[in-house]
Amino acid sequence: MRLRNITGCQEMIADSKYVVNEDELFSMAGKWHEFFGNDAPIRIEIGMGKGRFINDLATLNPNINYIGIEKYSAVLLRAVQKMENEEKPNLVFVRMDAEDIEKVFAKGEVDRIYLNFSDPWPKDRHAKRRLPSRQFLARYDKILKDDGLIEFKTDNRELFDFAVEELPEAGWTADYITYDLHNDEKLMEGNVMTEYEEKFSSMGNPIYKYCIKRSK
Repeated sequence: MRLRNITGCQEMIADSKYVVNEDELFSMAGKWHEFFGNDAPIRIEIGMGKGRFINDLATLNPNINYIGIEKYSAVLLRAVQKMENEEKPNLVFVRMDAEDIEKVFAKGEVDRIYLNFSDPWPKDRHAKRRLPSRQFLARYDKILKDDGLIEFKTDNRELFDFAVEELPEAGWTADYITYDLHNDEKLMEGNVMTEYEEKFSSMGNPIYKYCIKRSK
């Protein structure tokens, strides 16, 4: 069974206290601190999958607000189901297409963006759909704080090379780049793994990562 065909998943998602009502999303820009009821930093993961990574981050950092963004309802449902017996006031989920990100967050409202094992969109004509593309970096630029950061992890070397090549053209620079995260002792300190990261690294695949900021 394909996840995206789960019967009734949209209704189950809508009933979850962890999912922001889709009808309210485009009126949320500039109001997320009010939504969480505090002035803590706001960090988002785009394409969160089943939610392990952002769930773990929210547990480790209760004084930071996290928003997980996922396009597919059936995938988001898996994250929601994991939260049935949880109480995490610093974590919510959103079902939306990342192309609309600048409509949901105001300028400077987000402190950090996480991109993990994003769809590589391997065909050249689909390059602008890749989450680390210059087109998406322009969108992130509109919602990140001036000193905001983007962290990107993948096991796909072609996608990572593409992402690194996009940086100068898009006006971003790397704080660090690694082509073998799990053998980098310094960068592995505090590393939180995703489901895919655990799977691929256990198979011996190198994990690539960068952390970027806007060029001065």
